[in-house]
Amino acid sequence: MQKADLAGLNSDELSRFAATLVGLLDEQRSALEQKDALIASQTALLQKKDSEIQHKDLKISQLTHEMAILKRWRFGRASEAFHGLQREIFEESIDEDFAAIETELDQLRAPSKDGQKKAPSRNPLPSHLPRIDVPHEPKNTVCGCGCQMKRVGEDVSEKIDYVPGTFQVERHVRGKWVCRRCDTIMQAPVAPHVIDKGLPTARLLAVVLISKYLDHLPLHRQSEIYARLGVILATSTLAEWVGACGVKLQPLIDALKARLLKRSVIHADETPMPTLQPGLGKTHRSYLWAYGTTSYDPDPIVVYDFSSGRSGEHARAFLSDWAGHLVCDDFSGYKKLFKLPEPMTEVGCLAHARRKFADILANQKTSKLAPEALEYYGALYAVERKAKDLGLDAEGRRALRQAEAVPVANALHAWLTMHLKAVVPNSATAKAIKYSLRRWDALTRYLGDGDLPIDNNWIENRIRPLALGRKSWLFAGSDRAGRRATAVMSLLQTAKMHGLDPYAYLADVLERLPGIPASKIEELLPAAWKAAHPVS
Repeated sequence: MQKADLAGLNSDELSRFAATLVGLLDEQRSALEQKDALIASQTALLQKKDSEIQHKDLKISQLTHEMAILKRWRFGRASEAFHGLQREIFEESIDEDFAAIETELDQLRAPSKDGQKKAPSRNPLPSHLPRIDVPHEPKNTVCGCGCQMKRVGEDVSEKIDYVPGTFQVERHVRGKWVCRRCDTIMQAPVAPHVIDKGLPTARLLAVVLISKYLDHLPLHRQSEIYARLGVILATSTLAEWVGACGVKLQPLIDALKARLLKRSVIHADETPMPTLQPGLGKTHRSYLWAYGTTSYDPDPIVVYDFSSGRSGEHARAFLSDWAGHLVCDDFSGYKKLFKLPEPMTEVGCLAHARRKFADILANQKTSKLAPEALEYYGALYAVERKAKDLGLDAEGRRALRQAEAVPVANALHAWLTMHLKAVVPNSATAKAIKYSLRRWDALTRYLGDGDLPIDNNWIENRIRPLALGRKSWLFAGSDRAGRRATAVMSLLQTAKMHGLDPYAYLADVLERLPGIPASKIEELLPAAWKAAHPVS
């Protein structure tokens, strides 16, 4: 609009014109702001993608480097340093690690152009094994053009299956359906498998994992057992399966750990786990840490963690920002966790204090003080048995402890203080008394809280099966093998604590795991699985 035109407008028209201009300017400003926001969003997205690519590239580089080291150990002089059983376990552990790294690399690498992974070549399965057909047919065989499709053939893939005691072969038969009018071919998809295009069924994988990590049968022994049943499965093949399963099960272990760290009371304990050092041709002392819920928890959980040493930093790394009551022994590695600003409170183990007097009595039959001390500790445990027999809840336990255990604890403290002055300094009895007095606050903290246990025996019993199994497999074949073992054992031991059949549970988990989204991974944890599979 020209100036002359503006001059002819009255005040109302000028106001409307000005408002129109302001509106147009606001629209332009809004459009520019939207573009700026879109550019900023796209820039942030690109930066995120670049960061993810850099992270993947770094991870691929690390895994590739680890693979090179394993190959040097597997085929170099390091393998020659071991003999007999040592060499067999070393080789199967390295083969498991190979498969685990390959699985991780497959998850990180970009998929191929056709999105398909080349099927490995393998020998045909033994002809004497029974065949079980598993049909895969489309739900609807009417073509999009309206014609009824005709079956013109099928694709068959075989997987080796194992129902405890018997091998069989699953024949997955995918019928081919064609529409003659528009030449359309249709086949029903096969559900994803935990090992893509792999030979074993989920049931066979469950048997191999349970035999190795629950029954403590090394893979070379399993291979010999399967050979007697007429199926040749090389140790290296079994190792590949175990390595791949370890990687695929890790998200489930992470979910189990996250669930545990939501508890306000956690047990902790540790035990040595010898681990091979291929570069040195010998073992070094690594450690297996166990963390678990209390015996009062309706959803019992135990999570094992592998570390190369016993430093308290390993416990700190596992517990991270967790806040609550930690039930543990007097190991110095836990001490830093209870110093401010750490948000953890120590709960002592009365069984350790009692055990010191029990050891004195076992070694010194004439001791007069040890039996007296054991009577006091026995009275405290009698209160716990009474609470269990009555089926008391947390508040009920606290009330019973206040009424019956606190007087016993006060009498025990007075007894310890009195006799400390009379015993020979630095004697076994003096050390036992000092142990209880020095840790008195931690040892008696359970008296004021019904959610706290009297001792750490619950988690010690969760470690015992591993300590017994260690006599069979002697050591872990590598650090990665140690981490894989603790992960799988966490899942199996937690399933056992829920009263589940480990085979039925793990077979179903491995069957469903490849197709379940990350947001629903907790549905496969033992507690949720048990709720979905009530015992008839």
